[in-house]
Amino acid sequence: MREPLPETPAAICIGEAMVMLAGETGVPLADVETFRRSVGGAECNAAGGLAALGIATGWISRLGDDGFGEHVLRDLRTRGVEVGGVELDATRPTALYVKETQDGRSRMHYYRSGSAASAMDPEFLDRPAVRDRLARAELVHTTGITAAISSTAAEMLDRLAQEPRSFILSVDLNWRPALWRDKDPEPLWRVLRAADVVLIGADEALVFAGTSDPAELHERLGRRCTLVVKNDAHTALVLEPDGRRTEVPALTVAVVEPVGAGDAFAAGFLAGTLQGLPMKQRLRLGHLNAAAVLVAPEDHAVPLELAVRERLLTCSDEEWATTKIGAA
Repeated sequence: MREPLPETPAAICIGEAMVMLAGETGVPLADVETFRRSVGGAECNAAGGLAALGIATGWISRLGDDGFGEHVLRDLRTRGVEVGGVELDATRPTALYVKETQDGRSRMHYYRSGSAASAMDPEFLDRPAVRDRLARAELVHTTGITAAISSTAAEMLDRLAQEPRSFILSVDLNWRPALWRDKDPEPLWRVLRAADVVLIGADEALVFAGTSDPAELHERLGRRCTLVVKNDAHTALVLEPDGRRTEVPALTVAVVEPVGAGDAFAAGFLAGTLQGLPMKQRLRLGHLNAAAVLVAPEDHAVPLELAVRERLLTCSDEEWATTKIGAA
């Protein structure tokens, strides 16, 4: 008999985690002598963001049975994420990326080819630890990055999307052209069209789909999903299956580092979805969660204080429009 889950996760995130090594600011990568270590990856960022907002959350993936994999597990457990569905691989490594920051801009160097996570395949969903968690989840979240890291991972998501399910399936496009070079994106289109919630940036939509018009995007996705379109620092809007449209402007934020803000927005919006918040408040929670990451140097950050968050979720449109987060 299998042991019961310590806490049944309401939300499950599936995708690759990477150890991030940040070089000294202003120093070319060739000259960096000291790196600062942390954990990144779209789905594990979202998992940590959901957990920080009080949602019982699990992260499912594969990691190398190595020191970096151990660090990822320890980091996520510390952030309140349940990781019992993670499989360790004795032969494939944990993925890695290096951040180089010069002249106020960051450049990422990825070392993920042949990673343990890239070996995920449709049969991975049959593992008891994975199957049990998916069967009990209210929401499952993934991204286009997972579909891109290998053909078998794309097949896994295709199966996840096409089979009967009891959970809300959420997919953040997270379009990465370099990962899709010489690959057919049709498997990703299938997953997006099967999803219940689709999150997409207007800029990436233009590259991926040839349009950033929300109505046209919704039509191309089959209009069955709740479509969330983020327009950088300007606004975010939702188109629901019944045609209802809700739009909320972004906050004024003193940006320190933009990496991870999209994942934080997704976590906020999805947390609001699971909490049954009105659509306007779901978008506001997305913006607030993204702002907390934008004003921090890491890919993830502690959400704004609960009292501040609750006040801004219900404040007037006028107060929302004049709110500033971070340094003046």
